[in-house]
Amino acid sequence: MATKHYYGLIMAGGRGTRFWPRSRRSHAKQVLCFNDERSLIQNTVSRLAPVIPPERIWILTSDALRGEIVGQLPEVPKEQILAEPAQRNTAPCIALAAHILESLDAQAVMGVFPADHVIAKPSRFLRLVRAAFRAAAHGQIVVLGVQPRWAETGYGYIEFPRGTKAGLLEPAEVLSFREKPDPETARKFVEAGNFCWNAGMFFWKTSVLLEAMRRYQPKTATLLAALPPFGSRQFKAKLRDSFPRCENISIDYAVLERAQGVTGLAADDFGWNDVGSWNAVYELAPRDHDGNAAQTEALLLDTGGTFVDAPGKLVALLGVKNLVVVDTPDALLIASREQSQRVGEIVKLLEKKNRQELL
Repeated sequence: MATKHYYGLIMAGGRGTRFWPRSRRSHAKQVLCFNDERSLIQNTVSRLAPVIPPERIWILTSDALRGEIVGQLPEVPKEQILAEPAQRNTAPCIALAAHILESLDAQAVMGVFPADHVIAKPSRFLRLVRAAFRAAAHGQIVVLGVQPRWAETGYGYIEFPRGTKAGLLEPAEVLSFREKPDPETARKFVEAGNFCWNAGMFFWKTSVLLEAMRRYQPKTATLLAALPPFGSRQFKAKLRDSFPRCENISIDYAVLERAQGVTGLAADDFGWNDVGSWNAVYELAPRDHDGNAAQTEALLLDTGGTFVDAPGKLVALLGVKNLVVVDTPDALLIASREQSQRVGEIVKLLEKKNRQELL
């Protein structure tokens, strides 16, 4: 049964540059559909509904994306889908939501969720979410760790005490947060058995988070505390003035790595995938006997391990392997699957060339 003081913040402000040319400022990764008829953010909201109904979901996004998200999520009150006046990283975003929720419900307990992840085992995931909320309701700061499946260098890691068992619903002490490691360090983390990937999901009472912000990020806390009540005529104007002056810092650096007594759930497998690149979409997609994943019509001769997404035209590939082919009306991407994490570099080049129509 959903508890009336549980709220969810979905962070949906990213641009998803590694999914260019499909992902653009006004139609970014979180509102796209991958191997599904529903977008990533639609699936995030529906997945949480048994614990947090849509009327207690809040979303922070960008001006460019807000209209699309409002249209995709009619079940979420549109006044709870807010556009950040500027990108200031996750700490100001989360603190703003906590400030609003605290003003509406002094007993609010808040879960923070990315908008753009895939979770293949939602029932198992919700067991963890419920356990995290229960602990947070008693004043704990709780993070969710994902069991590492390989020595990933692109994620941060959470260190738990040795012997911590995956899947237990009682939070364990977090010994440390480790930044994205080099390959050798990542291998040691996985072999040690007490390190988890940091999935970017956090739980706390709003009062606990705001007290931590006052202690560790006083400038941002002071700026947000001075905002008028949410819903007042002055709120948006004051927010436009104050928010860009907040510290540009992640919640990990701002609070989690500094606070005492942070706890975490070392999750068992709940089918988590952060869908971080076109290669991740390929890994999620059905593939033929040659390892090809064609989302649209394709003729593939002597071709293997290739991902194709080109609506409205036939793609013919001959004698190639391990490619990503993504076509849109104004741009075509052809990349090595192994290099697909670098697609964001193309977006940076377009920015340098001031090709705004392609961003």
